[in-house]
Amino acid sequence: MQLLALQFPAIDPIALQLGPISIKWYGLAYVAGLLLGWLYIKRLLSNDQLWAGGKAPLTPEVADDLFLFVAMGVVIGGRLGNVLLYDIAHYAKHPLEVLQIWKGGMAFHGGLAGVIVAAWLFGRWRRVKVDTVLDLVAAAVPFGLFFGRVANFINAEVVGRETTVPWAMAFPGYGPNPRHPSQLYEAALEGIALFLILRWLTHSKDALKRPGLTGSAFLVGYGVFRIACEFFKYDEYRGLLGSLPLTSGMAYCIPMVIAGVWLRRRALRATAAPAA
Repeated sequence: MQLLALQFPAIDPIALQLGPISIKWYGLAYVAGLLLGWLYIKRLLSNDQLWAGGKAPLTPEVADDLFLFVAMGVVIGGRLGNVLLYDIAHYAKHPLEVLQIWKGGMAFHGGLAGVIVAAWLFGRWRRVKVDTVLDLVAAAVPFGLFFGRVANFINAEVVGRETTVPWAMAFPGYGPNPRHPSQLYEAALEGIALFLILRWLTHSKDALKRPGLTGSAFLVGYGVFRIACEFFKYDEYRGLLGSLPLTSGMAYCIPMVIAGVWLRRRALRATAAPAA
């Protein structure tokens, strides 16, 4: 039995209280991820050398409009995804709580679907290939993933299973036994590692010159990292699928990986990228 464990840094989930209005770290995480992603997209569009023909498909100013589309896709898709994929029985009994997004409860896979729809609508509006729009968004998504997982850690949610590793900690509400800080594993892999991989592809391998390549790398990378992290999560959150050694998170990621592999093959079959 492990006698010592790291002390959980009990941070107040409310970052700022302004009279009756409370601003939570969870909400700030989404704002930070969206804003940094927006700035990064503007930076990518300002570098013509990253794009086929030496010219970005959109001006950096157009990223302002894309930001609005993506923000709506994340919020609406993420909330509906949580309702439909993870807790539909609860929301069927309490339908008004679907609108209470300030209480938390967002699902990545729902947000992904929302962003894909938003990218398609934006592409149709601006007459830009949806693959190109999704490449831009995919390159910036790790910012939101990183801050979102840090917010999960602050809220002591999406905790890991019990363990004796030296960096384990006891989370409030889950008993005295130390657990994996699985939120930090995801922040490191889905946020930092995935961003570095995509950055290497866009800036060293001319990925943005082949529409769909960056987006496909995101789908595969996120899917693999998420599946790996699922092994460390608390069983009640993971939602084991009957007798199968799969969790709901794994099941939702497998189609992502398959789609990513297919999109990568399609992108590589396209015309070879010209020299920068």
